[in-house]
Amino acid sequence: MTHSDIWLAIDKMALENNMTCSAMARRGGLCPTAFNKSKRETKEGKPRWVSMQSVVKVLNSTGKKMGYFAELVDHIVEERNDSNL
Repeated sequence: MTHSDIWLAIDKMALENNMTCSAMARRGGLCPTAFNKSKRETKEGKPRWVSMQSVVKVLNSTGKKMGYFAELVDHIVEERNDSNL
């Protein structure tokens, strides 16, 4: 599992819930820019991981369970691994 896998899962969760990442963040009570692509790395290029608190807030606001997010991540990892074969 990588930093990119987690962020891709956030993107997919928004898409599957017919929202932009900004709308999903707002719905979860977060700053609308919380999931912006520009915030996924520091200015130095180091990965900035999404917090568990942010994930839980958007899951609660969309009525999804943690298993849903875990399955998204697992699927992304499997697809990436399959494409590397």
